[in-house]
Amino acid sequence: MSSQELRDSFLNYFQSLGHTIVPSSSLIPGNDPTLLFTNAGMVQFKDTFLGLEERPYQSAASVQRCVRAGGKHNDLENVGHTRRHHTFFEMLGNFSFGSYFKEPAIEMAWNFLTKTLAIPPEKLWITVFKDDAESEKIWLNQIKIDPKRFTRCGEKDNFWSMGDIGPCGPCTEIFYDHGPSVAGGAPGTPDSDGDRYVEIWNLVFMQYERDISGNLHPLPKPCVDTGMGLERIAAVMQGVHDNYDIDIFRYLLKSLSEITGCQDLQSASMRVIVDHIRSSAFLIADGVIPSNEGRGYVLRRIIRRAIRHGYKLGKQETFFYRLTPALIHIMGRSYPELAKFQKLIEQLLLQEEQQFSNTLENGLKLFDELTAKIDNGEIPGQTIFQLYDTYGFPLDLTADLARERGYRMDYTGFEQCMEKQRQQSQQSQHFKMHHIQQLHIPGETYFYGYESLKGAGVITTLLKDEKPANALDPNQRGVIVLDKTPFYAESGGQVGDSGYIWSEKGKFRVEDTQKHGTVYLHYGRMLAGKLQLKETVQAEVDPTRQDIMLNHSATHLLHQALRKVLGEQVTQKGSLVAADRLRFDFSYAKPLTTEQIQTVETMVNRAIRANVKTHTEESSIEEAKKKGAMALFGEKYGNKVRTVAMGEFSHEVCGGTHVTQTGQIGVFKIINQMPLASGIRRIEAVTGEHAWRWISANDHQLQEIAALLKVEKEKIVERLNQILNEQRILSKEMLQLKQQAGYQQTQQLTGKAVKIDGIQVIACELNAVDRETLRNSVDQLKQELGSSAIVLATIQEGKIQLISGVSKDCLSKFTAIELLNQVAKQVNGKGGGRPDLAQGGGENPQALKAALDSVYDWVREKLKK
Repeated sequence: MSSQELRDSFLNYFQSLGHTIVPSSSLIPGNDPTLLFTNAGMVQFKDTFLGLEERPYQSAASVQRCVRAGGKHNDLENVGHTRRHHTFFEMLGNFSFGSYFKEPAIEMAWNFLTKTLAIPPEKLWITVFKDDAESEKIWLNQIKIDPKRFTRCGEKDNFWSMGDIGPCGPCTEIFYDHGPSVAGGAPGTPDSDGDRYVEIWNLVFMQYERDISGNLHPLPKPCVDTGMGLERIAAVMQGVHDNYDIDIFRYLLKSLSEITGCQDLQSASMRVIVDHIRSSAFLIADGVIPSNEGRGYVLRRIIRRAIRHGYKLGKQETFFYRLTPALIHIMGRSYPELAKFQKLIEQLLLQEEQQFSNTLENGLKLFDELTAKIDNGEIPGQTIFQLYDTYGFPLDLTADLARERGYRMDYTGFEQCMEKQRQQSQQSQHFKMHHIQQLHIPGETYFYGYESLKGAGVITTLLKDEKPANALDPNQRGVIVLDKTPFYAESGGQVGDSGYIWSEKGKFRVEDTQKHGTVYLHYGRMLAGKLQLKETVQAEVDPTRQDIMLNHSATHLLHQALRKVLGEQVTQKGSLVAADRLRFDFSYAKPLTTEQIQTVETMVNRAIRANVKTHTEESSIEEAKKKGAMALFGEKYGNKVRTVAMGEFSHEVCGGTHVTQTGQIGVFKIINQMPLASGIRRIEAVTGEHAWRWISANDHQLQEIAALLKVEKEKIVERLNQILNEQRILSKEMLQLKQQAGYQQTQQLTGKAVKIDGIQVIACELNAVDRETLRNSVDQLKQELGSSAIVLATIQEGKIQLISGVSKDCLSKFTAIELLNQVAKQVNGKGGGRPDLAQGGGENPQALKAALDSVYDWVREKLKK
């Protein structure tokens, strides 16, 4: 059973039992400061468990994407060294918010495993919390499991909590027994750390909330939270005891092998990389950007760890981003956002790879140089910190290197160094900002950029190599501070201005402008000549500022339009105002409909065509609010604030630069909307010349589509609907033809059965049929032939599908699983299922005929024993 089939089977099962299917939430927990990432299926239901939120349903099921790579739940260092740890995984879960509790939850889980998935009960082992007598009675008296396959465990193993605070309660866990050929003892025994018994399902009975003091309080109503790792149950159903042998990882490993040339698919480095592409891609798709703090820092650590393992495989050129298409191929059906953000994922991964690869090689040499001086087997904390601070080596990467070379790590010394320079993680684009922030730069810069984009000023401070200087020479990078400037410093989502500062003696390219206290820092480099302290210079902002002004004013109009269309609850959560586009993040729980987007666009463009004047004034924040100005929640304001009003349409507190009349914006067009986090959405839009280019390009595409369809532009949708309808009809007819073909081929197979010691044996390939038809054919043949052993195969898109069936009277000699794997192993595949019915697949169609032909001799040998 493929991973996709498992997802579908799980959701269909619980939907049939009255559960509402809820989509996976973002990996960024919404409004939960206690969590770094979504690490369990119940995270999106936390407020419901606490009684803070009502939902229109009492039970739910989901397949939740999760990441465990930071905080309390952190599997990062185990990845690649065990068979079942991952930074990213999928959690199958069913939940009850007071509609049912322990007995139905246990029964549903047991029935899904033993009936829907046909896992033999004797392959399962149960544990319960030692004080949970109710669950114990249900398992022993109602489910009637074998008491020999049952263990009571303590709080460490069977009392679950999401974090140090929050919902918690006793749990009962279901383990799968991979058999005595795999090392490891039963759950609850001293040697239970082995791989023989693997936890596949955890049923948590949420009865309490743990507060910050550790005290337990009963929840308003008992709830159920269950979680079953897709990767683990897929391993069971695909007949393997290593998560990295399931279909998803097999495909990723094969793709990685083609990229790197490494043929050892069991390599720890190969496994690290295919695990990390999943967490990296999904985090980026959910809005996390690599950075030096918070979630972005964890993402950067994951990416860099993957790159380092690529180096171990001899892959020193960029490679990691090239795995993205393979990931989309194997997981894109369940997660279409991967394809939607493919370009961004590849762009950010490549960018990180290029940046890190430039320093990794030197860093690895430095590691060897530094550790060569060690004589006590322990890497000093100062050395670990030097690797981190100078070369960007995350702690876990250095730990990996140390483990490989047999060194211990001085973690205490490292933490002491980190504490001394905690601010070093926040760096500017051009310099280490923490050094500049520690400098006292006297004076104040007067900003006149509201009125003009150029003018004169005097250099009051020069910084070179992050230190005060008297001059900047040719090609030197540095920072210039003026007594007055037209350059806008980055603030409120508006990017810092770029342009030029020059005199007769030299010219300086301003690449960015930032504010530091009361002065403006102009970052850049000398293009020619020399500039000196106290020199009078000319300053001129790039013409792109005009486009930035258009976008900033349009952002205000967009904000107000969203509040009018979606409701006053809409609040700004972030923004980017650049020359070529604007980006606006806001609180809203669901995607905007096409009609809502059109209404917002129409409203903004009407305000633009009204060509009203922009009015600005300064006042206290209280006075501004009294006059109706909107201020951002949580934003810190000074004694005086600047407000920007555009007629009666928009009135906000804002220090940015704007058009003088709305008509200057020209035109406004929304080009994209996307989810950013739980309850937060992002809109991207263009204005002015950029909007006109976008509209023209799209109109050209429509003309090309119309030409291909041979219709007028106005009839494109009508024609596409016709084509889709025709496709649906053809698909239905194709399905009927396949079923017919399967039935006819099945009838013909009856005469091809080979009788071996009274058993009718068939091993054949059927053409143009699907897995369901194969299964029906096996069932039909078993009924018609009586005592029988059957293996049927078909090839779809280069992949082999296998179904085997064995009549009950043959089970004492061999099972359907054994019969199927006799064929599957010869075509690079595996399978699993029940003793009388099994399914599997393979990847070598050329070997299929010989594999099927071998069945008859195999059966003869089995019957002789």
